[in-house]
Amino acid sequence: MNLLVLFFSVVFGIGIVYVLKPKQRFTQVLLSFSGAYLLAITITHLLPEVFNSAKPKIGVFIILGLLIQLIMDYFSKGAEHGHIHHHESTFPVILFVSLFLHAFMEGIPFANNEHPELLWAIVVHKIPITIVLGSFLMYSKASFVKCILLLLLFAIMSPLGSIIGSNFQIIITYKTEITAIIIGIFLHISTIIIFESTENHKFNIAKFIAIIVGFGVALLV
Repeated sequence: MNLLVLFFSVVFGIGIVYVLKPKQRFTQVLLSFSGAYLLAITITHLLPEVFNSAKPKIGVFIILGLLIQLIMDYFSKGAEHGHIHHHESTFPVILFVSLFLHAFMEGIPFANNEHPELLWAIVVHKIPITIVLGSFLMYSKASFVKCILLLLLFAIMSPLGSIIGSNFQIIITYKTEITAIIIGIFLHISTIIIFESTENHKFNIAKFIAIIVGFGVALLV
């Protein structure tokens, strides 16, 4: 069921793009909510778990996750937190490779139906990212079929990460360390989304409310 929810969260985002064609303001508010929700779930659920595991120097892996996301940001150009420029002169293959890798890693914590509280955090994160990605593809010169295939491939990456995480012994053995790396990735993405909610140092009441609601909903889980 978790795998289907992950898959259809992207399908839902695709539908919003091609049916409703939402404005950027709506997407940014939804991103702010998702960033706050993801950050709160990471702090209240994932962090205590890895630090209670008694694994030595587990914080090193969180730092490693931050560094990995910094590197992926270089290639994805910030797509994970809603930044894709529509004026690319060539189709950015490396952007999609990086984005797919990120989506794959997001699915690993769901191996063996673990971390159910994280499921909706990923769902609310994937919907606005899919909207941003789908909007970019609409502006690109790619054919409609290619756009849909890329978006569907993006949709299966997180379920694929969960399946592989459940069946590869090396991932099972180092589950805590891998979770710590993913925590670093989530911390990087969610904090950037939140900090960017005040663009040009101007207070945005809609985004601020979305962040407060995101925190509130996560604390109720």
